[in-house]
Amino acid sequence: LLKKLRVGLMIAIASTVMFLVFTGEPRRLLASIAIGIAVWVMFSSLQTLGSRMMHMSAGKRSLATIPRGFYGMTLAHIGIGVFIIGVTLVSSFNVEKDLRMELGDQVNIGGYVFSFHGAKAHTGPNYQARRGIVEVFRDQRHVVTLRPEKRTYRAQSNPMTEAAIDAGLFRDLYVSLGEPLDNGAWSVRIYYKPFIRWIWMGPLLMAFGGLLAATDRRYRVAIRGKVSTAAGQVAIPATS
Repeated sequence: LLKKLRVGLMIAIASTVMFLVFTGEPRRLLASIAIGIAVWVMFSSLQTLGSRMMHMSAGKRSLATIPRGFYGMTLAHIGIGVFIIGVTLVSSFNVEKDLRMELGDQVNIGGYVFSFHGAKAHTGPNYQARRGIVEVFRDQRHVVTLRPEKRTYRAQSNPMTEAAIDAGLFRDLYVSLGEPLDNGAWSVRIYYKPFIRWIWMGPLLMAFGGLLAATDRRYRVAIRGKVSTAAGQVAIPATS
């Protein structure tokens, strides 16, 4: 088995070393090992799929001839790898900060510069709010404008916080307003969560893989065979 998967193991070790070098932090060793394991799981699954195709006869070598159960297994294993990557990167590089920000203040979090431009009154369909304006930049390029709100609904008096979220495949940015402070300042909470979507994508791939495997015709044929065998073995009671 090790001989068959040695290429995947070498790629996993290379991924571990590259991740460690890229982050430049020896304390991320466990995170690097986890990334290597995830890469090994995913690559080995694809390698097994390729190996199955190579062992088919030349006339039948096609993706359509591979059973759905095998595709389901491959997807589920890839989902495990995606989940491991998501959990590892979120737990290792997640940044959360509670700040006091005045008009024009800037803060660098996770390589993104958050610039606070104050909060203005805003009227919604059934609430009054103070809406903050936060410009986000990366490498001096504008990324997004986030508008978190502090709402008070007409049906209740307690203020509610409505966070502003910029979601992406490789990271999510969250900004929420806290309480107004003196001199026009606000307490602001900022989150940088890398690869958090992968935590959800992994289980979705696992679930889809399971559903795909369940539709494999071989399982239905096997169940029908068992039912027919069981029916044939039912003893007919003798009449007296």
